[in-house]
Amino acid sequence: MLLSPRLSSHNTNAANNVQHRASGRADGPSSAAVNAEHRPYLVTFLNAFVLDQSGSHKQNQPMPRVSIGLPVYNGENFLEAALTSLLDQTFEDFELIISDNASTDKTEEVCRSFVAKDKRIRYFRNETNLGASYNFNRVFELSSAEYFKWAAHDDVCARTFLEKMVSMLDRDPSVVLCFSKTKFVNDAGQFLKDYSYNLRVNSAKPHQRFIDLAIRDHIVVEIFGVIRADALRRTPLIANYAGSDRVLLGELALSGRFFEVPEYLFLHREHSLRSTEVFPSLHSATQWFDPGRTGVIVFPTWRILLEHLASIRRSSLGLADRVICYLEMARWLRARRKRLTGDLRIGMKRLSFFENRRASNQISGENEVEHP
Repeated sequence: MLLSPRLSSHNTNAANNVQHRASGRADGPSSAAVNAEHRPYLVTFLNAFVLDQSGSHKQNQPMPRVSIGLPVYNGENFLEAALTSLLDQTFEDFELIISDNASTDKTEEVCRSFVAKDKRIRYFRNETNLGASYNFNRVFELSSAEYFKWAAHDDVCARTFLEKMVSMLDRDPSVVLCFSKTKFVNDAGQFLKDYSYNLRVNSAKPHQRFIDLAIRDHIVVEIFGVIRADALRRTPLIANYAGSDRVLLGELALSGRFFEVPEYLFLHREHSLRSTEVFPSLHSATQWFDPGRTGVIVFPTWRILLEHLASIRRSSLGLADRVICYLEMARWLRARRKRLTGDLRIGMKRLSFFENRRASNQISGENEVEHP
């Protein structure tokens, strides 16, 4: 799943919905900005937050090499650590775009404090919570660099993360996405485990990359790697249905190789407020991706199936790879036939409920007319 939001009511105060657009470089935060509860493992991992204050990005200088997009909703608990780790990167030629989805906690205050310290940051605030899909796509649409990275408000990158990813992408044009090995930490920043899942992301065979990234069960940490913007621009991005992040990875895998830097440069945080914890099923997660679809009858597993097929159809695969991908989707369908049947059953129950309620409301209305 994607970001890890904390849910609460929306803040629609338009007077506070100000966007900050700035370029340049100012002093960044020191290690003191990291909350005490993130120690000791987090501080050891980041190896001290001391920013190099030399140089600055002027408005008339070329576009940055990397755009980082950070969509956030009520992320005050972990946002400072995430921002500090990004601004502390040894590779400094980047812009950081934050899209605040009408947070009701101190997210705006935290963001504005960092904007005042580092002019590489651009901060935007939505008037209402428009959902994760919109917010993820918005930060990409606002980006300008050749490379793009999504960042989560509750994850942390090592200081050399961008440096290693950009170096790899510069060396090998056939790689469309570069990511690193991942460690899992808890809400206090304490080490949980090394995440190891051997996927054939670097295979020269597109069908092997597609099978492992789109079909095999795994946590989609690759979505937070560094991606070629032109490759990402050719996809539907993060769509408004649960599981669209995995579908996106599958489509990117069809367009080129992924590369995993064999170093643990990314910390993925596990905590009770992650989206997958708050919305454990595909049906319930629909409202996280798009609040406008809350209560709408959806068939999420069927949607994922159709979108995978559409990705294969849009690709430039050769005949052999295309046939293999379609055959693998047939196996995927058989393996998930219970989920697909469950989608239909849930959909029919909800349709029956809505029909009964509509009939009941119609009868009530007729009775009111007969007995004014």
